[in-house]
Amino acid sequence: MSFPDLESAAVDRWTMAPACRRYVRPAKFLPGQLERIRAAHFGTVAEVIRDFRGGYDALQGETLGFRARHVDLVDGVLYAARANRSLRPRTRPLPLYAVPREVATGAVYESWVGNRWFGNWLTEDCLTYRLAERHGFPVTTRLPSGGHVTRYAERLGIHPATVGRVHFDELVFFRDSSQNLDKQARAEELRLRLMANISAPEHPGVFLLRGSSGDCRLLANERVVAERLALERDFRVLDPSLATVDEIIFHCAGAKVIAGVEGSHLVHGLAVMPRGAMLFVIQPPDRAVAALKIITDRQDQGYAFVVGKGKQDHFIVDWMEVERTLDLALS
Repeated sequence: MSFPDLESAAVDRWTMAPACRRYVRPAKFLPGQLERIRAAHFGTVAEVIRDFRGGYDALQGETLGFRARHVDLVDGVLYAARANRSLRPRTRPLPLYAVPREVATGAVYESWVGNRWFGNWLTEDCLTYRLAERHGFPVTTRLPSGGHVTRYAERLGIHPATVGRVHFDELVFFRDSSQNLDKQARAEELRLRLMANISAPEHPGVFLLRGSSGDCRLLANERVVAERLALERDFRVLDPSLATVDEIIFHCAGAKVIAGVEGSHLVHGLAVMPRGAMLFVIQPPDRAVAALKIITDRQDQGYAFVVGKGKQDHFIVDWMEVERTLDLALS
């Protein structure tokens, strides 16, 4: 049995930021690239191609706040008045429901996708945190995980209370999925917070290695592409998994181009690159994604891509196509 979203149980709702229209920029790509896309993730092939083609105005909805009473949090799911909302993947398919004994109030800012993918946490949940701190004490079910997340949270001043099974007498939550002007302003604030006390001179670009990390998108000639970009384009090559957050920010914040295989690791660069910079993405043909393109549109940045040949677990990209696409994007 399915239940409506938690919004239906709200006793109060208000507009925090108005809707607006935003121009969806055409991506930079060579002829024949779109025809290679065989499958898409997070949407259909037609929707991904539409976002890559761009050239139209898209309505960006309001940012809304909600208040609900008598909300139970059990195994990462919020329940209230026959409505619910999942905040993270459940630890078991059908959690055993038991009324929590602990009682609290708070403002929740996290999302299921933010708890699943690092890129969504940094580009979405960390922005919603700024709303939560205005309307109550921010709470999260996300356990401290160390590594990059911990350091990013420190630099961003994110200090929520971690909750497990709890009953909220009152809970504030948000609809913050639209890329409106207020979201853009919060993203710029995030960039400035991350760059505080870090000097980042402008330079040609950074290639962020993905390797075999995360959901499988294995570019077989990734090292070859990275080395040629370093040799012929004066790019820096960085493996985020082996670098500190401060090192990543130092190398990425001044880059004219952030390049790499599609994935959350590119968000390290996307979060700090300035307006006018370019995100260059290598897409597997059977797992094309336009999610990062939507972020570059929000942040007035460019987006270029090439589509490789093969399958997501083993594909290659042609160096000449990389070179020609970069020339097109930077012309």
